Amino acid sequence: MTKEMQELQKQWHSMMQTIHSNANVVAFMNSRVGQYLDDHPFVALSLLMFIAVSAIPVGFFLVFVVTTAVMACIGVIVMEGVVIAIGGIALLCVLCGLGALSLGVSGVLSVSYIALSTLVNYWCASRGQMRKQDVNGSLPQKQPGLDLSANTGKSE
Repeated sequence: MTKEMQELQKQWHSMMQTIHSNANVVAFMNSRVGQYLDDHPFVALSLLMFIAVSAIPVGFFLVFVVTTAVMACIGVIVMEGVVIAIGGIALLCVLCGLGALSLGVSGVLSVSYIALSTLVNYWCASRGQMRKQDVNGSLPQKQPGLDLSANTGKSE
């Protein structure tokens, strides 16, 4: 299990090195926006979630606009303005909802990450302490009154 985790960690580090050595990534990270997002990971995660979630409604809206423009070229000029205005208002409502959703999801992901990393650090620290005790030969002795496994065995 440990070798697999080390191999996975090596692959992860090599992938991250490839991304960080990309010229476009370096240029973006040296810009003001990149530095701001690097200093504010919650904002970066919220922005990423918003962009990912809002791509589909924006695509539908663009298809809707093109379809409406084609209909307008055929002869429905007045209807185009009304339909695009209604579509724009609907898109605005959807994007506001998606913005709130992306903030909520990034908040849940941030809290989950903090909780999970704390648990992993606690687990690794306790395992290291157990190993240190094994090496020193100073395992804690069980108290006779707290051993419940002996009571659940055969009672004759």
